[in-house]
Amino acid sequence: MEPSAEAHYTVVGCSSFSNHFFPENILIDDPSNSKSRWTTGVQRSENGHWIMLALEKLSILKSITFGKFHNIHPCNMKEFKVYVGLTQENMTEVLYSSLRNDPIRESFSIRHQNTAGHYFPTRFVKIEPLSVHGQSFNTSIWNVTLTGIVNEKSVKEIKRDYDQFREVRVMQHVLKHLRQRRLLTPYDSIISRLGIQLEHPLITELYESLVVIGDWDKAELLLRDISTAALFDQYLQSSQPRASWSEILDTDANGEVPCPRGGHSMCIDQERAYIYLFGGWDGSKSLDDFWRYSIKEERWTVLSPSTSFDADAPSPRSCHKSIYDSKTNSIWILGRLDDLDKPTPHSHAAPVAETVLSHRTRRTSTIVDDTPTLSSRAISGSEFYRYDCDSTKWEHVGIDLNGPRTLFDHAMVMDSETDTIYVFGGRASEQDFGYSGMYSYNVRLKKWKLLLPVDDSIPSRYGHSMILEPSKRQIYIFAGEREDKFLSDMYIYHIATNTVTEVYSNFTSSGGPEPCFTQRAVFDAFDGLIRNRSSIIESSHWLYRYQSQPGKWEKMLREEQRKKGSAHSGPLSRFAHQVVYDNNSKTIYLHGGATMIKRTEASDSSEEMPTKRLSDFWKMNLRRLSADELIRRSAYLIRQQRFKEMCSTSQPAVQTLLYLQNQVSEVVNHDNENETQLFRSLLTHLLAVSSPPLPSPSGTSTAEEDSAHFSDRSRPPAERFASESMISPANTPERAGSPIKVDRLEPNSEPGSAGSGDSVLESRVLPSSDPLKISEDPYETSLRPTAAQPVSQERFAQRTKTFEAILEFVADEVKQPSGSLLDLIDVDVGSPV
Repeated sequence: MEPSAEAHYTVVGCSSFSNHFFPENILIDDPSNSKSRWTTGVQRSENGHWIMLALEKLSILKSITFGKFHNIHPCNMKEFKVYVGLTQENMTEVLYSSLRNDPIRESFSIRHQNTAGHYFPTRFVKIEPLSVHGQSFNTSIWNVTLTGIVNEKSVKEIKRDYDQFREVRVMQHVLKHLRQRRLLTPYDSIISRLGIQLEHPLITELYESLVVIGDWDKAELLLRDISTAALFDQYLQSSQPRASWSEILDTDANGEVPCPRGGHSMCIDQERAYIYLFGGWDGSKSLDDFWRYSIKEERWTVLSPSTSFDADAPSPRSCHKSIYDSKTNSIWILGRLDDLDKPTPHSHAAPVAETVLSHRTRRTSTIVDDTPTLSSRAISGSEFYRYDCDSTKWEHVGIDLNGPRTLFDHAMVMDSETDTIYVFGGRASEQDFGYSGMYSYNVRLKKWKLLLPVDDSIPSRYGHSMILEPSKRQIYIFAGEREDKFLSDMYIYHIATNTVTEVYSNFTSSGGPEPCFTQRAVFDAFDGLIRNRSSIIESSHWLYRYQSQPGKWEKMLREEQRKKGSAHSGPLSRFAHQVVYDNNSKTIYLHGGATMIKRTEASDSSEEMPTKRLSDFWKMNLRRLSADELIRRSAYLIRQQRFKEMCSTSQPAVQTLLYLQNQVSEVVNHDNENETQLFRSLLTHLLAVSSPPLPSPSGTSTAEEDSAHFSDRSRPPAERFASESMISPANTPERAGSPIKVDRLEPNSEPGSAGSGDSVLESRVLPSSDPLKISEDPYETSLRPTAAQPVSQERFAQRTKTFEAILEFVADEVKQPSGSLLDLIDVDVGSPV
């Protein structure tokens, strides 16, 4: 791919501007000039504020950089959006983020690929300020620099590819429209002539078996083939995960477990299935006990009740970090806070992670804690230790002037492949309590190296999370606290090039967690404190998917939340806890921490909230949908349609009822209230008198029905499945209190209505008064067995609906495009938009 270069532009318009603060000022980067900026003319506008830029030539825009004033300024833009497009009338949002109120230039990656992976060219760029840092101030943008692919030859090739993609996608929409309207002969003719593939061959085979032929058994067999071909994988991977927690109550040989604590450290030996725990703060003193938990034996072991009595071992401490080196079977421990760090009367010490207390917190927080804060006492020597798990001996690593000072609340990861330890952030435990940069430690050479000075590329912080992604040689750094502010940014440090990429300046605004401090992360971010420190916060677990940049945050639900009225289970909300991840069993282990004790209703709201140390030990597995579950759901859809058609034939009612009791019932999740209610409602089809649905006067669905349908289509497929996706035919009467009982049904329950939305989709798929007067297509006759009866238009629409409900589980790139050609027609004028 062509390297990025600056994309030059001109300003072609704006919503408004103030005197002397013209929009063209953003072309000049002059941080010392207070007039070198564009400022909006009014504080509020009904249509919002915006500035339009025109690139000098067609480009693939990849990043945008905002220059700033040399000092903080109340007019600085905060939240903003960026749009791009080939014309000013048709633009796409590619960035929603925010700027910090500081003098440091900020760069943002801009989405330049569509969901199908094709790069798209851009000619116009629209920046839309949404908020300003100072209240009651107009918004200012000081300087804008755009970069991307500008080479004309490369852009021309990309545009040719993009135009070809659009041509194919338009034709796919046409094919989908024809097939929905039962115009299968022209549909087949277009495919044969143009060679365009609408979908994966297995999906086409499913359509013919289910919709055209009605071969139900073959349709169900195809579901297994579709799963084997990995066509369900995209849906499975994107489904919302659920956290399944279980408490570990194992002890050591004497029935003991690690005492309640926070600010301790944990690491894991995945090969031997050992978890190591050291130190922490129990609410009155620092600890130096050393424990090991065997996952296989389900037992704790005390390796040392007090390492202070062991040679070259660490003293009592908290807010340190430990990592495990799989190559040498060793544990490395770095940093500390201990009992000698007493508060001074006028100390400006930083808050410690275990208690989140500072001079700021003492003034404003309602958390009570007696953990010692920092003093100006200098800590001598190196607080860097190595524990050899084979010899059970400690080594106090010597002082290296090239390494970090004694730290607390830093982050540390181990790259065993290159024998390198990486350390970033934290605060010094002595003297000025300054922030720390990025360091590496070569285990073989026993040498420290400064990689990034303080605030060089990543704002320094403490109480943050840091994760090594070994396959890409990248380190993810996110969240934490800096200068009394909880952070919600994310950076990637590229080990090979010693460079940094900002992924999010504010992941909260992009659907991620709240800004947090002392959250814990493995492949998932756990808990931590959020902005509102004075409240009891709910436990919050998030999953970050990083397959494509900038990635996607997704909140995890607890597994028991699926059942109404289920008892609360799982760990309490907490901070200063520790987690480790066992990749072999895909299990996360959590231990200890501190939680806030909730006030009683009678207590004074101004009373401070004390904290409580915890000693509980938990394990958690992520539960996602399985391929078998999607096959079951799809089979349920197919068997529903088969049952409905059996009800309208001359087949004996007893045989139809047996099919409902046996074949349909066996694919129902009877623990799911929505599915069981829908299952009960199917009985009404057996009792109903067949009657065709009444068309609307216009022959199409009403605006309200269309709106309801597309509102439902916008909901996650998993939600629609449980409620509206498996729908009985329209206008089926309900008969409560039926004397006919079905096995495994609740005898006193009334069958619920599950067909309220059928007429909506049927009218969009096959309008009842279509001017073409659609009937059986000749192409259907060529596929259907000779003895088979023709399929009515109503039944064809019902089958099509069942087919498209199954498509919700299929990957986007192997199925017909979403949306409808009808939506391209303007509602008011009836002409293309």
